[in-house]
Amino acid sequence: MVVFKVARIQTTPYDGQKPGTSGLRKKVKVFTQPNYLHNFVQSTFNALSAEKVRGATLVVSGDGRYFSKEAIQIIIKMAAANGVRCVWVGQNGLLSTPAVSAVIRERVGPDGSRASGAFILTASHNPGGPHEDFGIKYNMENGGPAPEGITDKIFENTKVIKEYLMADLPDVDISTIGITNFTGPEGLFDVDVFDSATDYVKLMKSIFDFNSIQKLLSSPKFTFCYDALNGVAGAYARRTFVEELGAPESSLLNCVPKEDFGGGHPDPNLTYAKELVGRMGLGKSSSQEEPPEFGAAADGDADRNMILGKRFFVTPSDSVAIIAANAVQAIPYFSAGLKGVARSMPTSAALDVVAKHLNLKFFEVPTGWKFFGNLMDAGLCSVCGEESFGTGSDHIREKDGIWAVLAWLSILAYRNKDNLSGGKLVTVEDIVRQHWATFGRHYYTRYDYENVDAGAAKELMAHLVKLQSDLAEVNKAVKGMRSDVSNVVHADEFEYKDPVDRSISKHQGIRYLFEDGSRLVFRLSGTGSEGATIRLYIEQYEKDSSKIGRDSQEALAPLVEVALKLSKMEGFTGRSAPTVIT
Repeated sequence: MVVFKVARIQTTPYDGQKPGTSGLRKKVKVFTQPNYLHNFVQSTFNALSAEKVRGATLVVSGDGRYFSKEAIQIIIKMAAANGVRCVWVGQNGLLSTPAVSAVIRERVGPDGSRASGAFILTASHNPGGPHEDFGIKYNMENGGPAPEGITDKIFENTKVIKEYLMADLPDVDISTIGITNFTGPEGLFDVDVFDSATDYVKLMKSIFDFNSIQKLLSSPKFTFCYDALNGVAGAYARRTFVEELGAPESSLLNCVPKEDFGGGHPDPNLTYAKELVGRMGLGKSSSQEEPPEFGAAADGDADRNMILGKRFFVTPSDSVAIIAANAVQAIPYFSAGLKGVARSMPTSAALDVVAKHLNLKFFEVPTGWKFFGNLMDAGLCSVCGEESFGTGSDHIREKDGIWAVLAWLSILAYRNKDNLSGGKLVTVEDIVRQHWATFGRHYYTRYDYENVDAGAAKELMAHLVKLQSDLAEVNKAVKGMRSDVSNVVHADEFEYKDPVDRSISKHQGIRYLFEDGSRLVFRLSGTGSEGATIRLYIEQYEKDSSKIGRDSQEALAPLVEVALKLSKMEGFTGRSAPTVIT
């Protein structure tokens, strides 16, 4: 057994190590600066209470992006030096973000131990590679992201750090399942490398009726396609869809995890998931083959999802509303009823209408999954979602891309249980259009302006806040731009008081709410690694069933014009068009 010593290594602080809504994300070249990662990891250990570190079990894994393997070895050595008893690592360093949450909540180690937290190495949907992005975040014992109280402490520690602790351990082989034992000044230290998918797949089988999904997937009438965009979802897709559910191997696209995501951008939307979009009949140069009935994609760390039908896109806002409306009938886990539902503020109000119809508790929270986690821990929320392709439930404390796909497959299986042998298949498009006919349609789009000059972005937001002081002037300006747009009746900066811990989150997005239920929302996103990303959300509610079949961009054109002119978007950013339209 290797005996290790612990060294205290002098260091100096780096500016800007402030974790955003999903941890610290920077370019690889930033993370590979001397002691940059070490400073952040030690600052995290210093922010946690002693019992969460000394003698504790921690998970260290991620989406497999470039620099992950080196980072895992560094964190193992620092964990040993800080008195951690055991580090759990997914084989090859791979664990999806939802799987990490599941492992913290569900896995029991060979010695009966449970994990009290995790370092997750991911920059989510951002590109990977030597010149691209890396990220790290800490999750707590409930499986959810660290709350602001902890991330604020981490940031304060990064400003004053003088030393970090490091054990002189050899690198651990993380490609082979098994336990490696060491001993140090405080006793035993183990590294447990385990299968990445086992715990997660077991959890999914306890939530969904795999037999009914298997019948759907084995029907010659139903065809299926899943694109992991060369992210970590590939490690779960084959196990779940092929081995457990019997889908053909040919239904998997880009399901080999790669350090650079195959040179692509692992963001599951209509812009970046080009191959899937083409295969589903939605691309500009779609293949002549008949598209599959159902398609889905994941991002780099598999917590996001995109749902597609044949030649049909399901907005994430509609997706969470439809899952909530069908969950009790279609998903065994929810058979006793939903405790409540929640959405992020920029997400469309489609879920609100379902909640009202089903008489469910409803919550509108800031962007960031930790806000949902508080509600779930208090037993107030079962299903939740964000417009940014994040959907999930209280089975874990992260959004969960494969869970969302299984939820949709469950709904399709339930709706088609009597007609797989004969009769017409109920399609994804049928389910969405039936939902609109029942609840009304929320026309919705998002414009992303990525890598905008940070100063210009702040000026634009300040301009929008200033406008809110005089709604009469705003409405005069709006009518001058488009007479067919309704009046603004309320405008504010969204502020959230958490009903569980009573914390207050301010400056969570600028809102303009219109008389007819339409909304304009402007937010600066915290998920990019450099510059600023301005997100503009545009929504219009339509109850008239004769008007729910319009093209979304056409229906929203008047509001889009108002939003761009009112914000002076081009003037502030120099951009004549957004980077991405969703």
